[in-house]
Amino acid sequence: MSSTRVVTPFGAQSTAGEVIEGIDLTGKRAVVTGGGSGIGLQTARTLAGANAEVTLAVRNIEAGARAADDIIATTGNQRVLVAPLDLADLASVRDFVAAWQDPLDILVNNAGIMATPEQRTPEGWEFQFATNHLGHFALAVGLHDVLAAAGTGRVVVVSSVGHVNGSVDFDDINFDHRPYDPWLAYGQSKTANVLFAVEGSKRWAAEGITVNALNPGRIPDTNLSRHIGDVSNAPASFEPNSTAVSWKTIAQGAATSVLLATSPLLEGIGGRYFEDCNEAEPHQPGVRRGVADYAVDPGNATRLWQVSLAAIAAPSSR
Repeated sequence: MSSTRVVTPFGAQSTAGEVIEGIDLTGKRAVVTGGGSGIGLQTARTLAGANAEVTLAVRNIEAGARAADDIIATTGNQRVLVAPLDLADLASVRDFVAAWQDPLDILVNNAGIMATPEQRTPEGWEFQFATNHLGHFALAVGLHDVLAAAGTGRVVVVSSVGHVNGSVDFDDINFDHRPYDPWLAYGQSKTANVLFAVEGSKRWAAEGITVNALNPGRIPDTNLSRHIGDVSNAPASFEPNSTAVSWKTIAQGAATSVLLATSPLLEGIGGRYFEDCNEAEPHQPGVRRGVADYAVDPGNATRLWQVSLAAIAAPSSR
């Protein structure tokens, strides 16, 4: 695969509907985690509007059912399903995987939490890392065979510009030996998202599976920001008066996810990080955009994969 940067006709103001225009997903199956609200809901609605069968993988089944009914009403597509999934609970992930039998064309790892108070899973993993990365890692690895069965399976991983806050601290992922910082923990989990795309695409490309990560941009009024409180305490990427990156509507925020999930322009492309519907440039210090070198480092990606496999294979070992 060429290392040429991927550039598309779309940009920061493009909407999910615009990037999918003319694409028919009849016969395709998609899973969207966190598909009951925010950009996950918009992503699911857009895929359903292009005739895909869409499963909303959600913690709150009642809210997911309301979202599914809304998607069915607005798109006319009756093939919108809801399934329980708690990414912080590896047993829940295993149950979801075990229940899925059909070939899977699109997996959108969209759900996430941000800047939460310090918390651990029962296995001892820091909560943001466990939810944003480990749960999605276990899900994708568990669904590997059905993604391969589709022939051209695509995995889309919603990361964040927050990954520039720092790399994965392999010596102290769970903040056992350093003070917990919610933004460092968030950044670490979002870097892990990008590293997963790098290694996943390398390992699975021969089976037709591509994995790409993305920064959706700054979208106000989504559930992701519920733990932030006073935005003056947040990094610049979340300050409403920052001019580094413009705020987006939910339809614009879902555009890059939908592009990576469906566009013929991305056929065979994997292991990349996108923002504003184009592959990102290298990150420059002081600018809240671009992709950090450590987030696409092959050595880091391989190491994270090994750590993650061990974590999901023996969750009770911590």
